[in-house]
Amino acid sequence: MRRMIAGCMMAAVLLLAGSPARAAEENLGDKVKKACSKELSTFCKGVPEGEGRILACLYAFQDKVSDKCLYAVYDAADQLERAATAVKFAYSQCQADLQKFCADVKLGQGRGLACLQKHDKDVSQQCKDALQQTGITKAAAKKK
Repeated sequence: MRRMIAGCMMAAVLLLAGSPARAAEENLGDKVKKACSKELSTFCKGVPEGEGRILACLYAFQDKVSDKCLYAVYDAADQLERAATAVKFAYSQCQADLQKFCADVKLGQGRGLACLQKHDKDVSQQCKDALQQTGITKAAAKKK
């Protein structure tokens, strides 16, 4: 069981290092911090945040990490994987629109979505549907 969760911890490290879903990442990060507060203050004190270093520290001490902490990391990895899948699907459905309307936009940090929203009247229905089905447009509306 701990091996399976350790694998998920590594997946979380990779996903947190480059996740496109920053809002979800921050919320999940808070949940992991809360569930792993004892471990973080004991084993990972002084480890700087960012680029998956905290999760790498937890992974290094996986044999000493509580089940509560392991579950929080496993759950975060699962949620991040679903968010990454949603973004990948939306990108595949909006790729032609991105090339047509946003070729000069450097993708990342919501710039592609902002460009698509700027050209909302001209964006394909396929792209609009994908953004709505994945909840990406709802998440962007909440941030504003």
